[in-house]
Amino acid sequence: MLSKRVVFVARGRASISPQSFSKGLISVNAYTRKSKFHSTRLVAAETVKVPTMAESITEGTLKSWTKKVGDSVAADEEVATIETDKIDVSVNSPYDGVITEILADEESTVSVGQELFRVERGEKGAAPPTPPPPKEEAEPKEESKPAEKVPEAKPPRQPEPTPQAKAAEKQKQPEPAKEKPAPKQPEPAKEKPAPKQAAAAGNRGETRVKMNRMRQTIAKRLKDSQNAAASLTTFNEIDMSALMAFRKKYKDEVLKAHDVKLGYMSAFAKAACLALKELPSANAYIEGDEMVYHDYVDLSVAVATPKGLVTPVVRNAENMGFVDIEKEIANLGKKARDGKLALEDMAGGTFTISNGGVFGSLFGTPIINLPQSAVLGMHSIKEKPVVVDGQIVIRPIMVVALTYDHRMLDGREAVTFLVRVKEYLEDPQKMLLL
Repeated sequence: MLSKRVVFVARGRASISPQSFSKGLISVNAYTRKSKFHSTRLVAAETVKVPTMAESITEGTLKSWTKKVGDSVAADEEVATIETDKIDVSVNSPYDGVITEILADEESTVSVGQELFRVERGEKGAAPPTPPPPKEEAEPKEESKPAEKVPEAKPPRQPEPTPQAKAAEKQKQPEPAKEKPAPKQPEPAKEKPAPKQAAAAGNRGETRVKMNRMRQTIAKRLKDSQNAAASLTTFNEIDMSALMAFRKKYKDEVLKAHDVKLGYMSAFAKAACLALKELPSANAYIEGDEMVYHDYVDLSVAVATPKGLVTPVVRNAENMGFVDIEKEIANLGKKARDGKLALEDMAGGTFTISNGGVFGSLFGTPIINLPQSAVLGMHSIKEKPVVVDGQIVIRPIMVVALTYDHRMLDGREAVTFLVRVKEYLEDPQKMLLL
């Protein structure tokens, strides 16, 4: 540690007396005393590197800096955001200090372990003081003296003419001749109006936007699914009257008791879990020349975000009730929209439910989320005329679709699965008994 005396001398706030030399203080010249010396610069800046994100992730794109050089930062405060092919990773400062250097540009690719920025340790907000700008010595202003008036030169006075000369001038001046009327000139020919220009063509510009890493990964995985799985889709219609009445009866009570909205997704999730228990091949996957069956249901729920489609996972959904499923889906959906999903929130998944009905989709063929073997697609509810007990009535109908890997499921199993889901949803109280 330097003594306070040396620091004050270096800052120009103190001087060195002869007695100080006898006590062993070193000599400090005038330049050092006037230099902008700061004690915090005696501490070397620490380098922060790109953190480890996951086993399968080795690099990412540096999307944004939330701090710049000279900003103070607190411990665990976010400094930068790295976008990976799965999630966005926040890079935080390991301690309080001041950002002294940034070592990577935005939109550049950074690898795990790469140096990212440097921070100088110190108390939060203890940024080095900026010295006041040097005062410029005011130069004495020259007093402006009023300009002296220069007398204007008067023209010489001419002598007045005599009366005889005036009379002679009048005789010499001829009388003004009468002006003849000017001949009429022909009127200029009227110019024809220029033809109107053709209307300008519409905008034909183009905008190129680089695909973010998440969108690139989604595109690759969906194409891999099309290439690898023997996909086939089967459809069915569900009369939603009973489920809508069930929801209307209990939604206020559930909201009051559990602070969560009772939607349709929990009923579909519960019905899918019961059907998967009966038809386990829809809850399995192929690995090499083996078929691997799961004894649990990790339900992937497709959620649309500004960056793309993500599928957070509800773990062990087979053991949950309606309210527990709704709470978990609501929590994962909020994290997805806020960009706060972690890798463990999306890892795994044995079966997927996709709800395109929230956007108004009437029909659709969802794509299998590999390595899973099936995906259930929900659609919008529309009133349709249907025949019930020989009578034509209007009922709210939802078309559901099951896309399955024909390598794992035969048509009989896929159709049976969808029929079971239909039966449970058209009599939701039955699910509470199983």
